[in-house]
Amino acid sequence: MSLMKSLARVAAGVLVAKGMSTMMKNARSPQTSTGGTPSSRRTGGGLLDQILQGTQSRGQSGTSGGGLGDILGQVLGGGTSGGGAGTGRRYGRPNSTGASGGLGGILDQLGGATRSKSASSSGGGLGDLLGGLLGGAAGGAAGGALARRGSQESNDASFGELLNDSLVSKGEPEVAPTPEQNAVAGLMLRAMIQAAKADGKIDEAEKERLMGELGDLDDEERQFIREQMAAPVDAAALARDVPKGLEPQVYLMSVMAIDFDSQEEAQYLHKLAQALGLQPQAINQIHQEVGVQNLYS
Repeated sequence: MSLMKSLARVAAGVLVAKGMSTMMKNARSPQTSTGGTPSSRRTGGGLLDQILQGTQSRGQSGTSGGGLGDILGQVLGGGTSGGGAGTGRRYGRPNSTGASGGLGGILDQLGGATRSKSASSSGGGLGDLLGGLLGGAAGGAAGGALARRGSQESNDASFGELLNDSLVSKGEPEVAPTPEQNAVAGLMLRAMIQAAKADGKIDEAEKERLMGELGDLDDEERQFIREQMAAPVDAAALARDVPKGLEPQVYLMSVMAIDFDSQEEAQYLHKLAQALGLQPQAINQIHQEVGVQNLYS
C-alpha cells in the first residue's frame, strides 16, 4: 500500500473516529472565535456543508446502499465535481491545472498544483524528509523505503488528483505517486493525527476504530501509524518538519481532524499557525474552505 492510499483512509477514518455527528452539529449553529466572541461568520459552505448535504440527500432519497464512509469518500474526493480524478476519467496530464473539487482540489489550490520531481532531483533527499516524519530508528533509509512503496519515479499528476482518486476509490490511485508525493502524504498523515489528539480525546477504542478503517496495511505501515498515535502532541515539532511551500496544506489537513468543541483544539491550531508562519487572514480562509468557524475574529 502506498502512503497516498493510507492518507486517504486516514482522512476518512479520523473524521469517523472523531465523530461526524459533532461536526454536523457545529455546522448548524453559530460558533465563537478563540477570543470567546461570536465569529465573523456562521459555519456552513465548504467541504463540511457538502458532506451534510450528501448525508441529507441520501436519507431523503431512502437510499440504503453505502454509508458514511462512502459519502465521505465521494465528497472529500470531489466525486461529484465532474473532474477527472475520482470519476474514472483520465487525469494527470502534463497541462493539467490540478484537481477540481474535493479535498484534493483545495490542496492543489493552496499549493499551486505543484508536482513532485523524481527522487534523484530532490534537494534535501527523500530519506531526510521521511526520516523526519518517522523519527528515531524508523527514519532515514527505512523512511525512504516506505515512501517508495507503490510509487514510480515521476508522473504528471498533482498531489490533489492522486488523493481525490484514492478517496473515491478507497484504493490505490490509478496513477502511481512519486516517492516525494508519498512522503508528503506521510507528512499529512502526521498532521491529521496530531490534530486529532489535540483535545486529548482519542482513546484506545477510537484508535482501534481508526486502525480498522485503514484495512490492509503491512507491518511497517501499521507501525508508522501507531507511532504517530503514540507521539506527544507538539505543533512546533510538526512545523519544523514541513518543507517550505507546504505550510497551508499541512494546516488544512490539521483542521480536517478537529472537532471544534474545546479550547485545547483552538489553542493547538493557533500554535500550529504561528509555528508555520501563516497569517490570520490566510488561516480564516482555510477554515472557510472547510466550512468551519474562523479561528481569528
